[in-house]
Amino acid sequence: MIYPFLKRVLPALVLIAPLWAQAESSLPTKSCRLSNFPQEVQCGKISRALDPAKPDGKKIDIHYVVLPSQDRNKLSDAVFLLAGGPGQSAIALSDTGESLLGKLNRRRDLVFVDQRGTGSSAPLNCPKLDNSDKMIDRNAMIAAVQSCMQALQKLPYGDLQFFSTSIAVQDLEAVRVAQKYSAINLVGVSYGTRVGLEYLRQFPLAVRRLVIDAVVPPDLRILGTDAKQALDGLFADCLKQVKCHAAYPDLAKTWQNLLNNTPRQVSFTQPRLGNEMTDLVTREDIINMVRNALYVPNMLAMLPYALTQAEQGKFAPLLTMSGVFNSKSPTALAGGMHYSVWCSEAYAVGQPAPVAPADEFTHVATEMYGKICANWPRATIPKEFFSIPPSNAPVLLLSGGIDPVTPTRNGDMVAKALGAKARHISIANAGHGVLSHGCVREVMTSFIAAKDDAEALKVDAQCVRQIPRPSTWIPPKTIN
Repeated sequence: MIYPFLKRVLPALVLIAPLWAQAESSLPTKSCRLSNFPQEVQCGKISRALDPAKPDGKKIDIHYVVLPSQDRNKLSDAVFLLAGGPGQSAIALSDTGESLLGKLNRRRDLVFVDQRGTGSSAPLNCPKLDNSDKMIDRNAMIAAVQSCMQALQKLPYGDLQFFSTSIAVQDLEAVRVAQKYSAINLVGVSYGTRVGLEYLRQFPLAVRRLVIDAVVPPDLRILGTDAKQALDGLFADCLKQVKCHAAYPDLAKTWQNLLNNTPRQVSFTQPRLGNEMTDLVTREDIINMVRNALYVPNMLAMLPYALTQAEQGKFAPLLTMSGVFNSKSPTALAGGMHYSVWCSEAYAVGQPAPVAPADEFTHVATEMYGKICANWPRATIPKEFFSIPPSNAPVLLLSGGIDPVTPTRNGDMVAKALGAKARHISIANAGHGVLSHGCVREVMTSFIAAKDDAEALKVDAQCVRQIPRPSTWIPPKTIN
């Protein structure tokens, strides 16, 4: 349903009036080609102040792509995909977005905005952190991040304190206004859920429906707090499976042996280049590799094998799963934007430093971010950013029961704060990000396409209960 503007036109005009003035100077969209689409799409950009407090000061261009609906009865409530990270380019994810949101594209435009600091919108990339041909120890990585920070500060838009979520959603609203959309629908995954919540807080009248998958609350300050719980859950699940228990009789002990036998020199085939190499693997390296694998249930199914092999000194499976040596992909994070956002919001000025629980996963992550963020320029974060007001627009929250980063309790807490128009759906056997699992995409589509709010909140989601946990992979026996 398109919002009845007779009820909201005056307050909405008051809300967006300052943004109209900024959008008027923007160029209209024009036909363009992207490598991930066979058809022409529409590309646009708007000029925005780097510092919102200085509208006549330094400018940056915010780039976006529109996949227009071709329906004669096209609706004006476009669907915006909010990328994760922080640091992903929404335009780089546009082909994935089309696959998830394709049915909605029949009558609605799909819009992909590169958030400031990502993609083509004043990018804050750290290329030396990508395409590594060797393991990088933690101290070397921290030094490389600091070097990147210094290089970024020399850019024309290198004032890193102006790349916060709160400022970025104002750019998003400017795109909505420039495109003359009515209240819009937003779909955010992981960090994109924080963007969606902040947009809803700042521009409540501009939101028709909001879908947030793998919920990152505004006050979340420590990453990976449930990684150990997810790994322990894998061990417990293996004990219950006859075949898994027979193949991997004591995974918990295997894990501890692996950690205790570090640091160690290991030889392996470099997964990307195929050459043989020897490198030092530390306890922190192993923890980071396993945390990466825990994100994806299909990887989780392979993890018992990879851990068992690593304990025996064969690190190739674990290295391959972790993506340590992957070449940079179009969806890779812009490192400078990532740290600009996270250091400003998790280590906000005036707030005490995050204190991690006493487990190996959260300790490693918190220690590293603490050292990086100690010197990183920080935005001024409004205190209201950390609050979640009740929503007048329907919000669908999605969580995975074996998510090591954004557990179901995040969704429960945010749904309670949002109030009566929020509905939280948890998928027991899913990990981080559930929209691509089974029927979840159809549930999301029905939620956004519903004619009224009541129908949207009652969308049938029984099918998610049938999504299974991936079976643990067991290598086939060699026949002599």
